[in-house]
Amino acid sequence: MPWPSRKRDKGAVADKKEPEAKIAKTEETQKKEEEKSTKPPAGSSKSGWKNWKKAKESDAGGEESKQTYCHWLLKSEPESRLEKGVDMKFSIEDLKAQPNQTTFWEGVRNYQARNFLRAMKLGQQAFFYHSNCKEPGIVGIVKIVKEAYPDHTQFDQKDPHYDSTSRKENPKWSMVDVQFVRMTKRFIPLSEIKAHHLAHKADGGPLKNMMLFTRQRLSIQPLTQEEFDFVLSLEEEKPH
Repeated sequence: MPWPSRKRDKGAVADKKEPEAKIAKTEETQKKEEEKSTKPPAGSSKSGWKNWKKAKESDAGGEESKQTYCHWLLKSEPESRLEKGVDMKFSIEDLKAQPNQTTFWEGVRNYQARNFLRAMKLGQQAFFYHSNCKEPGIVGIVKIVKEAYPDHTQFDQKDPHYDSTSRKENPKWSMVDVQFVRMTKRFIPLSEIKAHHLAHKADGGPLKNMMLFTRQRLSIQPLTQEEFDFVLSLEEEKPH
């Protein structure tokens, strides 16, 4: 493999800034036109989603969007950390440096996260999230360019993610290929997303059930269309 294995999720990984966790080890396009059509206007208030929602409902004839997952959030560590002698570091800059700005997303060893990988569809977009670092948050967007296939690292005894219980005829673990799409217009920190999440929990906004806070230890997380659109709208706002 052209670069060291670096993502992981063993069911117990979390960000440094999550309130319920100790320091832990973590682990579009569909088209520019689609991005523009689904992207909500930026608002300055923490509950500005209400005006955005009203506009979205008007565009859709007043119908609520179904709670289906069509976007994702992928966590990776931008700072060096050795695991069995292998550096887990893999930032978005490392992705940009890969041939064709594409990599396989390997090393996931949590069953729920693996199932999310297997649910990913070609062309779907995901946020690239820097985790287990001084200031966690969203730094860019990637897209799925190859759907789930067996993760070869599970069979490599020299790899930190080797799994002696997995068999080639029935592999336990999967990976996908992702490709860099673009950087977000600004860094969107976890603290800012959390402030919106807390506000939305109180008044029913789109981030009220965001898995980044309800299942924060997972390195692979699904996003509803509303969650993705709202978070993406934050890149247009000035940092608070």
